[in-house]
Amino acid sequence: MLLESDQDIAALLTSTRRIALVGASAKSGRASNEIFRFLLGQGYDVTPVNPGLAEQSLYGVPVAASLADIEGDIDMVDIFRNSAAAGDAVDDAIAAGASSVWMQLGVINEAAAQRASDAGLKVVMDRCPKIEIPRLGLLKKPHGG
Repeated sequence: MLLESDQDIAALLTSTRRIALVGASAKSGRASNEIFRFLLGQGYDVTPVNPGLAEQSLYGVPVAASLADIEGDIDMVDIFRNSAAAGDAVDDAIAAGASSVWMQLGVINEAAAQRASDAGLKVVMDRCPKIEIPRLGLLKKPHGG
């Protein structure tokens, strides 16, 4: 099911605990790195996924080579790949039993979204959680501040 309403997106973000971030980058200037740090700061359990960085760590979190390498349930797969490559990430998310897929700003793959929806996953496309979380009033306040 493609989620487009603020209410549905807010419900997904508040029910999500564990996120696999596909296309994670070690480069601090990259959007995937910035979003990874933001999601960690919001209290999500985020596993970075990048075969080129496997067995390294980003901000103290071990990098997985693929979604198949992540043990346990995955609530959301956050996809930082181009629109064409997003299809493979969506298929991997379906195979891994993820509950939802989130395609970042500019990532639009209607066929992949339909496959995910047909498999029972919730789908968000062409949006960014770093924008949506504060916009929807879901921003967690820093501790002690």
